[in-house]
Amino acid sequence: MEDETLSRMNPGPDPSLLLVDDDEIFVTRLARAMEKRGFAARTAISVADALSIIREAPPAYAVVDLRLEDGNGLDVVEALRELRDDARIIVLTGYGAIATAVAAVKMGATDYLAKPADANDVTSALLSSKESLPPPPDNPMSADRVRWEHIQRVYEQCDRNVSETARRLHMHRRTLQRILAKRGPR
Repeated sequence: MEDETLSRMNPGPDPSLLLVDDDEIFVTRLARAMEKRGFAARTAISVADALSIIREAPPAYAVVDLRLEDGNGLDVVEALRELRDDARIIVLTGYGAIATAVAAVKMGATDYLAKPADANDVTSALLSSKESLPPPPDNPMSADRVRWEHIQRVYEQCDRNVSETARRLHMHRRTLQRILAKRGPR
């Protein structure tokens, strides 16, 4: 039934779509899936690539990862918003937080999705009307998984220093060591 709803959704007269993510495999798969849904997808794996595509031909739709190798995806959002006021821009990130969601919307993003998001989630977010919210994801991450992902991200940002990570997370070092020793929850 969801596939029928998505097949009725149409990108409109200008189906141009820019996908920006430094994960080349993910962005290629997403581009193929979005093309099956009627979009004319172009991909970029860096801020520089995305900015050159935007200057060349600003797309009607964009899905931009927040954290890229050579900068911040918000720079791409801002550049696209300056050149094309009517563009629908989705910020997609694995490190979602309220502060970054607010910053993305202030910069001109239409919506904000947390990874892992599939092509159906992206399509419904791109094509949803401004008045209504897209439906909730079919398989959202569990609260335990979100917590584990956050701990892993801070741990990596602290160069895998357990003591520094524990201090920043306001946790006891031994508790953090036990969490890090276990597998991630589903």
